Amino acid sequence: MKERWEYIDDQEEWMLDHIIISVSDYSASRAFYEQALAPLGYQVVMELGEACGFGILEKPDFFVQQGDPVTPAIHLAFNSRDREAVDAFHAAALAAGGKDNGAPGLRPDYHPNYYGAFVFDPDGHNIEAVCHRPQ
Repeated sequence: MKERWEYIDDQEEWMLDHIIISVSDYSASRAFYEQALAPLGYQVVMELGEACGFGILEKPDFFVQQGDPVTPAIHLAFNSRDREAVDAFHAAALAAGGKDNGAPGLRPDYHPNYYGAFVFDPDGHNIEAVCHRPQ
């Protein structure tokens, strides 16, 4: 587990480097996100007291930290490599205590291949997994 992150050569080409949200119960939120994001390839890659960073490989790009939750609640969408991972995210998030906010499926109003699933996290944030690839 890292306490610091090393610079990556192409990092300046990314639109966002990382996002941090404050949560009302760090332990509960960490457990929720560990389970919900695992099907998308995310895991805890950095920990700093009552904060942790989730990422794929070793780069943290999504952090939760103990504090006053963001209000109003926000919507975060995590990219998925395929529709099966979206389905697995939804099932894992519900098993972790998330509340359903939209079962996995196509959302053709967004575009013909938009396949997403939505859950509310422990603080009421709308968390989504989305795949844009055709099946």
